[in-house]
Amino acid sequence: MNPALLMDFTVDKSTNTIVVKREFDAPKDLVWQAWTTAEALDEWWAPKPYKCNTKTMDFRNGGFWLYNMSGPDGDVHWCRADFSNIQKGEVFEANDAFCDSEGVINEIHPGSHWHNAFSSVDSEKTLVTIKITYKSLEDLEKIIEMGFKEGFTAGLENLDHYISIQFKLRKENKTSNKPGVATYLNFNGNTEEVFQFYQKVFGGEFTGKGIQRFEDFSFEGQPPLDDSNRKLIIHIELTIMGGHRLMATDAPESMGFKINYGNNMHIHLEPDSKEEADRLFNELSEGGIVEMGMKDMFFGSYFGSFQDRYGINWMINYQPINNNQL
Repeated sequence: MNPALLMDFTVDKSTNTIVVKREFDAPKDLVWQAWTTAEALDEWWAPKPYKCNTKTMDFRNGGFWLYNMSGPDGDVHWCRADFSNIQKGEVFEANDAFCDSEGVINEIHPGSHWHNAFSSVDSEKTLVTIKITYKSLEDLEKIIEMGFKEGFTAGLENLDHYISIQFKLRKENKTSNKPGVATYLNFNGNTEEVFQFYQKVFGGEFTGKGIQRFEDFSFEGQPPLDDSNRKLIIHIELTIMGGHRLMATDAPESMGFKINYGNNMHIHLEPDSKEEADRLFNELSEGGIVEMGMKDMFFGSYFGSFQDRYGINWMINYQPINNNQL
């Protein structure tokens, strides 16, 4: 944890409550997203070496989140959070309880009520105030004995790492919301060779942030990179004729990808709003094959990909540039 960020953990036995105040070095919209989307929660909620796995999540008043924490020895612990009082970007509450894999609550273990409030410290820092209330002092003491403070603190440190990468990529990869179109290419480990060839043909310099490699970025849950993959390209751009951009990444078989001629090229659309991203995705993908539905990604974008009904591959990528655009 960054020592400059506030972390206060207080137990009040007179009211059966725990109050945690925690700052994060990211704007409020990004921190809110990390607390309220399943993909993000799965990356940070569980303390290492445990892993959070969402079964279902419906973030709305009356909705619930059903998930488990799986351990390295095969142990699995199911939990359920029922949401209420959602004020987008500001506050949400939840009744949290242990349960089985179908969401049936286990009354033997202590349940609790969470009140989570989000406030901006400045344009790039957020304070989250979490008030957790238990039904009895006995329940509070039991959860403390189970190691809640240590586990929750470790989870919040995971969140530090997760949002720092998202915020870095958001700031680096987008400076304008002007709509754009590019061609996105995938190669089986030789992207750098290919783009050196294209650069020789078309001239010019690599645009954006230049050559970005897998070793330059990491995120929670990512498997360790072996030496053969560390130098591979995670993103590269080259502007060619008429201002058109070629973009690419390495997708080697050693990392679980399978590149075939025909699936290694996408038309890459960059709309100017999240609403337009959804419209383009829904209309273009109708009758086609969805590879990935639109969702917020670790690299700070709202992203989806699909093959349309005519066999053409598309990527939709909305990249917000300020706190009001998620």
